[in-house]
Amino acid sequence: MAIDKSYYMTKEGKEKLMEELEHLKTVRRPEVVERIKIARDFGDLSENSEYDAAKDEQAFVESRISQVEMMIRNSQIIESDQTDPNVVAMGKTVTFKELPDGDEEEYTIVGSAEADPFEGKISNDSPIAKSLIGHEVGQEVTVPTPAGDMQVRIITVS
Repeated sequence: MAIDKSYYMTKEGKEKLMEELEHLKTVRRPEVVERIKIARDFGDLSENSEYDAAKDEQAFVESRISQVEMMIRNSQIIESDQTDPNVVAMGKTVTFKELPDGDEEEYTIVGSAEADPFEGKISNDSPIAKSLIGHEVGQEVTVPTPAGDMQVRIITVS
């Protein structure tokens, strides 16, 4: 028996997953079942591309339902208010500046389940987050990148 991975997430992230699960079960699953039913009526299933596409979508939806259920079941809620307010930790938003003269960047450190760099949310498993976690405001930190190490200074933590 495999040991399930813990999925670290904010309370809001877990609520979003629960909403997605509800949508998948009550909207997407019935839509796909209906598409399969309609495609069956087209005749010979061996040459029915609509049927094949609907079955592929059904497999995707069922897989996503299983994945989301497992993530919810193994979720660990991040409690960022239980740590020092000046120390970078999961659930906190950190602003840092690339040295010597880079732009300021701001990210919220979340679990991999809700990471979305385009929304300013990075995974705690990312090189940036791994490097910043545990450091305080004002400290300089080395972040490994594919292009070489990057020096940053932590400006704020909230």
